Amino acid sequence: MSTAGPSEFVERIHASGHGCVLSLTGGGSLAVPVLLTVPGASATVLEVAVPYAATALAEWLGGQFDQACSEPMARAMAMASFARARKLSNADPRSLRGVSTTASLATTRPKRGPHRVHVAWQSAEATVAYSCELVRDRRVRAEEEAVAAELLLHAFAEACGVSTAPVREPSTEERVSRREKRAPKEWSELLLGKRQSVQYRLEGTPRAVFSGAFNPLHAGHRRMAELAAARCGSPVALEISIANVDKPLLDFIEIDDRLAGLGDYPVLFSRAATFAEKAVLYPKAVFVVGADTIARIADERYYGGSRERRDSAIGTLAARGCRFLVFGRVADGRFLLPSDLNLPSQLRGMCEEVCESEFRQDVCSTQLRGEA
Repeated sequence: MSTAGPSEFVERIHASGHGCVLSLTGGGSLAVPVLLTVPGASATVLEVAVPYAATALAEWLGGQFDQACSEPMARAMAMASFARARKLSNADPRSLRGVSTTASLATTRPKRGPHRVHVAWQSAEATVAYSCELVRDRRVRAEEEAVAAELLLHAFAEACGVSTAPVREPSTEERVSRREKRAPKEWSELLLGKRQSVQYRLEGTPRAVFSGAFNPLHAGHRRMAELAAARCGSPVALEISIANVDKPLLDFIEIDDRLAGLGDYPVLFSRAATFAEKAVLYPKAVFVVGADTIARIADERYYGGSRERRDSAIGTLAARGCRFLVFGRVADGRFLLPSDLNLPSQLRGMCEEVCESEFRQDVCSTQLRGEA
């Protein structure tokens, strides 16, 4: 942490001028009394959240997360904490921080995997993440909690600009890794909502847009982009929305990783979570989608059960001159195309389908992540 005494060290954190929301699950709770028992805590600690149950964690993150107790999970929790700090405080968002930890420590149940701690902090300008794997059976639970708390307090102090000292590793065998991404100005503006889109290797408004997570980009994506480019007579821009209706905003490490994985493709990062929002950003675009996506666009459940809201969104797409190039997808063992779906007539008229003989790829990114 610091050469200063614990109270003096925490006093400096509380005097830093940063408002922070802390979220933790699985470990690190010993850091909380260290922060709260020193006078001035209310100047720094806006809220402490402990989403321990799986349902509580899903609610904190806005949806399910497929990488439990991992660095990406810690970063997602830190981003959710940062978003929460923005809701709780009207201070300059550049002064706010989200800090988190997720840990898998000794417990009453036998553990098959390693004992580990992941800590992250998020600001308007940076994402930082720490990870440490602990030697099994070296410590009892309380001792592992102390290790997690120390790493969490180190990150908290770093987030508040109080300490730049290297992290103290638990032992010579237990190394702490650190990742950091300082955001370019346009990424920070995208996170704060000051801009709606950032583009790479592309000039002007794209004519063909392929939206997805691309986590990772796989052969099916590449083939779809190739066929779409031939159909549209234009390079296809891969678009990733940092905003998702059931997840926190993408952090800067995640954006950097996704961009690095997209090779030489034109790339768009946006805040447009829905196709109606994308239509405003990319008028007259041809959106490259799978049949499952077209089915969701037509499904009233994604509009709060309102047919009027669904029809309004489809109307926005039509008014902006957008169309869809739709690739078949397997659902419940059946290969589906738009012609197999019960689509509103206006939406159906905006679709051009790619037949099964031209394209069929049953691989998906979720499956590939699970096999990694």
